[in-house]
Amino acid sequence: MTTPRSARGAAPRHDDRRRSFPQVAPREAPDGRFAATWWGNAWVDALEDTALDPARLARGKAYAGRGHVDAITVTPGRVVAYVHGSRPRPYRTEIRMRTLGDDGWERFLDEAAARPDHIAALLDKDVPHALEAVTGLLPAAGDLVPDCSCPDDGYPCKHAAALCYQAARLLDEDPFVLFLMRGRGEQELLAELTRRNAALSAAETTAAAPAMPTVPARAVLDAADRVGPALPAPLPPPDRPGRPAVFPPDPDAPDPLALDLLASEAAVRAHAFLTTGQDPVAALSPWQDAVRLAAAHPGSGLTASTRALYRDLAYALDRTPTDLARAVAGWRQGGAAGLAVLEEPWDPPAGPFDRARPALIAADFPAFRPWRNRLSTESLQLRLGRDGLWYGYESDAGREDWWPRGAPDLDPVGALTDLLGH
Repeated sequence: MTTPRSARGAAPRHDDRRRSFPQVAPREAPDGRFAATWWGNAWVDALEDTALDPARLARGKAYAGRGHVDAITVTPGRVVAYVHGSRPRPYRTEIRMRTLGDDGWERFLDEAAARPDHIAALLDKDVPHALEAVTGLLPAAGDLVPDCSCPDDGYPCKHAAALCYQAARLLDEDPFVLFLMRGRGEQELLAELTRRNAALSAAETTAAAPAMPTVPARAVLDAADRVGPALPAPLPPPDRPGRPAVFPPDPDAPDPLALDLLASEAAVRAHAFLTTGQDPVAALSPWQDAVRLAAAHPGSGLTASTRALYRDLAYALDRTPTDLARAVAGWRQGGAAGLAVLEEPWDPPAGPFDRARPALIAADFPAFRPWRNRLSTESLQLRLGRDGLWYGYESDAGREDWWPRGAPDLDPVGALTDLLGH
C-alpha cells in the first residue's frame, strides 16, 4: 500500500534566509585592509567610523587575520559567530543591523530590473554604485550594533571588531550576503528580478497581432458552382520575429532550453528570409554569432538555464558573461553594426562628427568631449558608427563602464534625447 505524501512528509525546504560560512583560514591583508571591493570597504568604514577605541579595532583586526573567528551565520539583520579570545571558551558575538523596508526593496528591484548592465553586474558578483545610491544598502556610521558575551564593554570589543572585519571578506566573495543581511535571500531576489525583467521585456517586444482577413463560410458554400471570391492579400511581414512557446519540462523530451533556442533560431532566420531573402548567419564570426544567439534568447540571463547559456557561450570564446551581456546590449541596439560600434573605435572623416558638437551645444548639451568617434561626459556618451548613425551609451560617473542604451539616430541630439528618455 502506498503511503500518502502528507503522511510521508514533504522534503525539507532550503531556507534561503539563513546562510552559514565555514571558518576563514588565517591570512593577513597585504595592504592593511581586509576588504577588496568598494562595498566591503564601505562595511569596514561603517565599523571604524563608529568605534570609540582604535586599539580595540587593531586587536580585532589581528584576531580576524589569525583566524580567531569561527563559522559565521548570516540571517536578516544579524551576523553571528563564536570568536576565540584569551580564554579557552570562545565568546558568542554578533553584529545587528536594520533590514531594508519594502519601499527600499521596491526601489532596488525596479532599478536593477530596468538596466541589463545592473543585472549582469549582480550575476557577476558585483554591486553597481547606482543601486547603492537609490537604496542605501550599505551601512553608515552607527548602523552596525555590536554585541558580545565577553566582559569587555568597549564599543565595539575586539571580538565584535574581528567578526565585522571577517564579514567584510564574505561580502567581497558574494554581495548577496549583504542583501541577506538587509533582509532578502538570493533566490528570492533572483526570482523577483526574473519576473520583473520578463514583464519589461514582454512590454517592449509584444505587439498586437494584425487582424486576419476572413471569408464567410456561407459565401463559399453558396458560390460552390461558380468562381469563388478572390483570396485575401498576404499579410505584411511582422516587424520582428515572434516569441517561441514556453516548453514545459518533460523527462522524455529534449532540454527545454535547447527547444527554446531552436525555436528562437527558426523564428529569427525565417523572418530574415521573409523580409530580406538573406541568411543572417552566414557571414558572421564565431563571436558575432554567439552574441546574436544570446540576444535572440528572451530575458537577460537571470534564470538558471539562461545563465548557463551566457556562461557557456562566453567561456567557449574566452570572454566573460559580463562581456557577453554588454555585447548583447549592443546587438539589440543595432545588430552587427551596433556590436561594431561597441568594440571598434575609429577615426571618422570630417563632416557629421565635426558638426555634432555645435549641434549639441545649440541644444544646451555643451559638456561633451571628443575622442576618435566618441563624444563623452562623465556618464553619457555618443558614438558615431560607420553606418552614419549615432549610438547612445551610459555609465556610472567616473567608472568608464559604458553600456549601450537607447535607439541609434542620424541626429546626435535625437540619439541623446532617446538615451535620456530611457
